[in-house]
Amino acid sequence: MSDRELNFAREILGSRSYRDVPDDEVLREAERLLGDWMSGEARMERPKLYDHYALLLLALTRQVRTLEARVSELEAARGPQ
Repeated sequence: MSDRELNFAREILGSRSYRDVPDDEVLREAERLLGDWMSGEARMERPKLYDHYALLLLALTRQVRTLEARVSELEAARGPQ
């Protein structure tokens, strides 16, 4: 484990805007970082960590909307039961 505390959003975004990072990448990197943090392999900037969860929450919200739309399409294609 490094003594350096990681900035959650900066580790995911790098120098890019949040709009330029695909949701799949956000979710993959967030899972990796949070797993490392929970296992003690990485340290995070705790005072700011909750602010950066907005990035993850936004990606998850978009994924849920996409999945809901796909389910609705499948249900509509299947017709009335």
